[in-house]
Amino acid sequence: QVQLVESGGGLVQAGDSLRLSCTSADRTFSMAWFRQTPGKERELVAAIDYIRNDTYYADSVKGRFSISRDKARDTLYLQMNSLRTEDTAVYYCAASPSLTLIKYKAGYTDWGQGTQVTVSS
Repeated sequence: QVQLVESGGGLVQAGDSLRLSCTSADRTFSMAWFRQTPGKERELVAAIDYIRNDTYYADSVKGRFSISRDKARDTLYLQMNSLRTEDTAVYYCAASPSLTLIKYKAGYTDWGQGTQVTVSS
């Protein structure tokens, strides 16, 4: 099992930026960021594959968020710019055993504990 630890969440104002990090003590392959608000399903925000660093973004964050990784440090990042109140959620880092880009929740087998992002108006 891959241990994942997120950091970087917090309280910001609309229009601000935040960078989330996810570190692992284990080797990781394809990874993603999800988010969840109370009463809603956990949704995919962004994903990145292992081989070519291909990326996927949910329509709601395209052009504002950027996913990247440092393979040498087994660290995943999510740069979030132009934050909106609707981005408020708990953000989770997820790891897949696959090397290819995975765009569905069931493809991820390991999860972090989550970090809260709150965007005020």
